[in-house]
Amino acid sequence: MISETKEKRVIHKPNILFLSYISLASALGGFLWGFDAIVISGTITPVKKLFSLSPGWEGFFVSSGLIGSVMGSALAGNLSDRFGRSRNLALAAFLMLISALGCAWSNSIELLTFFRWLGGLGIGISAMVCPLYISELSPAHLRGRLISLFQFSVTIGIVAALFSNIVVNKWAELMANSAGTGDFLKWFLIDNTWRTMFAVELIPGVFFLLMALTLPESPRWLIRNNKKERALKVLKNIFPHDAQTEYADICQTIAQESQVKSRLSDLLNINYRKPLFVAIMLAVFAQFSGINVVFYYGPTLLEQAGFNLGGALSGVAMIGICNVIFTLIAIWLVDKIGRKLLLQIGTVGAIGCLVGIGSLIDNGNPDTMLITLICGFVAFFAFSLGPIKFIFAAEIFPTNIRSRAISAVIFAMWLADTLVGQFFPILRDGVGASATFYIFAGILIPQIYMVWRMMPETAGRSLEEIERSYETAGNENICQLTPAEPQ
Repeated sequence: MISETKEKRVIHKPNILFLSYISLASALGGFLWGFDAIVISGTITPVKKLFSLSPGWEGFFVSSGLIGSVMGSALAGNLSDRFGRSRNLALAAFLMLISALGCAWSNSIELLTFFRWLGGLGIGISAMVCPLYISELSPAHLRGRLISLFQFSVTIGIVAALFSNIVVNKWAELMANSAGTGDFLKWFLIDNTWRTMFAVELIPGVFFLLMALTLPESPRWLIRNNKKERALKVLKNIFPHDAQTEYADICQTIAQESQVKSRLSDLLNINYRKPLFVAIMLAVFAQFSGINVVFYYGPTLLEQAGFNLGGALSGVAMIGICNVIFTLIAIWLVDKIGRKLLLQIGTVGAIGCLVGIGSLIDNGNPDTMLITLICGFVAFFAFSLGPIKFIFAAEIFPTNIRSRAISAVIFAMWLADTLVGQFFPILRDGVGASATFYIFAGILIPQIYMVWRMMPETAGRSLEEIERSYETAGNENICQLTPAEPQ
């Protein structure tokens, strides 16, 4: 175990430009996650029609990428420990690039779902490695904001996909009315517009791969693997004036960890059980809130509620913009007022909006209040449930189990997301959309109690400080951490 050997550390001034670059570059994995998740919303109807899909196959087409994400997140912990964080970001980028290419040229539903699964594999890896990587390179007073960039990039990807689908549709309509369209363009853009929607993902995929190849390795991973000169070089780029102090602190912590061999079973150590339970449940609650139903099936739901296609697409675009704005609010507040208060406010607000959505969605009248309530739900999610699940998981565990713990958390998140994506069409056609949203609201209620009684506050604490807290009074101490002074 780790003994408490140091007092509270001073804040070291980082190289903001360098830190911003590596955070933004790694957060591109979040952009591709958001883009890939939402681009499918514009392809469901034409793919369903082309391949004559049943509700079960419709759900499998949507969830195939999520199944890949479950597997990717399960593999990511071991891969990142063995080969490093930055290499796995490059691997994730490559898989997503191949997926976009394969989806655009698939000629059967089996091949299409395979490439969706392959892309999900890359997304699962990046969803686990990106927050881990950012957390290990960030100073304590900026860590929450920088990890929130990952969630923010997810929201940007969502909006980009929404507008990409709209632009591609408009382009297809214009080309259909013009003379002299070539055979390939007619087949690829006009007759099979969904292929072009998938192909657009190649553009951010190439950027992510190129940037991932330039990222430095995590200094904590380098020190653990006895590559200390490289680690010090990276730290000098991050902390030009305090690299030696940071280096010594990390070395001391990792030297103490090395006295005990890390095993997968360590996740069940009595000191880690409660933080692991809280981290997993935050991820599961977030996905069972129905957030991805809003984006995957948003246009379909709004059409079912009485909106025409144009109104439905405009409504979903407004929801996506709302998601971006309130994720920015999370970045501003998460290190100022702490994780717990923000999460409680967001949870209560999300429950209220879900109940309102359930009361209106089956009315068959195009009520603008429905879009307002959906925007409200997304807003409450975006500044709380969305980013905090990543922040908490990336900072609460010691270095020797951090990657495996985050892998377990992200695995649970994708598993929950897969279940929602697979079974929502069945619930929608069975008990109705209203009852389904009431179920989402009911699922979130226990989170209020869990956050109040079990979740520790980690705002303003360095990773080493949090880690040393495990030893002072065991698991109870870690779950009673109080925040440092707001930054």
